[in-house]
Amino acid sequence: MIQNKNIVITGASSGIGKSILEILAAPENGNRIVAASRSIGKLTGFGDNVTLFPCDLSAQEGVDALFSEAEQTLGKIDIFICNAGAPYYERYDYEDWGRIERIFSLNTFSCMYSYSKYLHHLNGRDGKLAFTISAMGEMALPGYALYAATKFAMKGFQQAIRLETPKNMKITCVYPVSTKTNFFEVGGAGHKVEQPFPVQTAEAVAKATVRGVEKGKKQVYPCSIYLPSRLLMNVLPPVKNWYLGRQQKMLERFLERKSNDEQGAK
Repeated sequence: MIQNKNIVITGASSGIGKSILEILAAPENGNRIVAASRSIGKLTGFGDNVTLFPCDLSAQEGVDALFSEAEQTLGKIDIFICNAGAPYYERYDYEDWGRIERIFSLNTFSCMYSYSKYLHHLNGRDGKLAFTISAMGEMALPGYALYAATKFAMKGFQQAIRLETPKNMKITCVYPVSTKTNFFEVGGAGHKVEQPFPVQTAEAVAKATVRGVEKGKKQVYPCSIYLPSRLLMNVLPPVKNWYLGRQQKMLERFLERKSNDEQGAK
């Protein structure tokens, strides 16, 4: 178990981030934590060892402010868990530069910039950095074109920086599959979204993440059937085509529901 460490967790107000916070903030662990999120007011019941910090991590100013707060509150940051992110679920058939920029700013630019900030913060001291990427950073699904693109970018980024990073920083990348959180409610903008199989709990992902960071693992795959399934799809392309076909039908049903909802609202 991770104990007596100074920790920063982003995206801490819900889902995987909140579950990680609940594990690490247990009083018996002795950790001191800065928990960051845009809507931090949702978090209650934590002790004096947790500092709640509201900030917009999709902007440079928000990340800078978080590091300033963490350095002032904690001193040295032993572990930085870069978990904040948001989805879109949609058919990508529109022209909207700002919408593209918004999802990349939070899911990708913020993580890349946090890596640089943390590297300079450590200044040669030991530290651990964790990125919550996604299984969709390895296989994209219909309906998630931009979301998958942000995660594929992070997959490539972590591969490159591992060849550059000084030995004092250990990087752990987490690849959750579909997780039972409000992720899909947010992604569907109020319209029902079916979760792709397989599905896991936020608590299971959080436990796997904490174990992975503690042990200094490079990669963490919280779902036990994900890697065998990926191998099966690579060996048997018809299986992959069948699976993606099911996801395509899910998208078509979503678009139909969304159209009906919008028509009914008029």
